[in-house]
Amino acid sequence: MFTGIVTDIGKIRALDQRGDLRARIATGYDTATIDIGASIACDGVCLTVVALGEDWFEVEISAETVSKTNLDGWDEGHRINLERALKVGDELGGHIVSGHVDGVAEIVALEDEGDSTRVQFHAPEALARFIAPKGSVALNGTSLTVNEVEGCTFGINFIPHTKTATTWGAAKVGDHVNLEIDTLARYVARLRDFA
Repeated sequence: MFTGIVTDIGKIRALDQRGDLRARIATGYDTATIDIGASIACDGVCLTVVALGEDWFEVEISAETVSKTNLDGWDEGHRINLERALKVGDELGGHIVSGHVDGVAEIVALEDEGDSTRVQFHAPEALARFIAPKGSVALNGTSLTVNEVEGCTFGINFIPHTKTATTWGAAKVGDHVNLEIDTLARYVARLRDFA
């Protein structure tokens, strides 16, 4: 489990298609404190550490994961949001995030508002019903509050801190981003379907 509070920006150092995709990711984390088998959210995708170096870790990514996320757009040098898994006693500063991406949203508009940036996203139709004003979503692993929703389009406001502490400062129209809907919204909708 994660909180959607990004704690490092990693960089793809190498990609190797071996059957599954293997990625080497440079990190500022102290890799001596990371165990083989640990989970790290990489742009919101929960991935398992399979190898470690002084300033990098490696993960294996199944074809299923690649097909459901934006990881097919990764290349060497690409920057990604990172978050280590929650530990008992950690502050829950964002919202509960599983790292199980539901689909891919597309940035359709960007507009600066003061020092912040308002971004409009288009969500897949099957996921749009789970997105509500003032609700939470995780986008590329970042816990965010939804401003408004109109059909399959929803808006987020990025404050300056978020733009510098994550990869969101480099966002542009046309980018595809990993979308994880709020777990609570998923279960409320499921219960309603049986009511």
